[in-house]
Amino acid sequence: MQVISFFQRLKIIFRLDIVVFKNYLYFCCMKFMREIYYFKDYYLDFFNLLHEDVKLKFNWTLQLIATVKKVPEKYLKHLTGTSGLYEVRVEVASNTYRVFCFFDRGNLIVLMNGFQKKTQKTPKNEIELAERIKKEYFDEQGK
Repeated sequence: MQVISFFQRLKIIFRLDIVVFKNYLYFCCMKFMREIYYFKDYYLDFFNLLHEDVKLKFNWTLQLIATVKKVPEKYLKHLTGTSGLYEVRVEVASNTYRVFCFFDRGNLIVLMNGFQKKTQKTPKNEIELAERIKKEYFDEQGK
């Protein structure tokens, strides 16, 4: 499985025990404030297209989000005018990337679609896609 082999490389780089179980990502030997869940393959399809240095930065950012009590807005920002969407924010060199997510069951963060940001304003079609995916998630959860 591609995901596990990539995380095996992260294990060496960050000296962490990383476990992927039922689409949950766990960084072991750390205190977790939040769990991170990949809903279907939306995030992973985006992630697998990225350059290695961007992948590393995304994983570093997700580790930060999972383990610190108060996440700086530079890395996780609420999107006003949405139904509770947030964006995971990553910058590598002059490139900016975003992945939409939302909270479920308290401290569970559900990752969805991502894109490379090319303008100051977040594209409306990307927000609409994230809203549809969020609805799909809750429909499948029976909520």
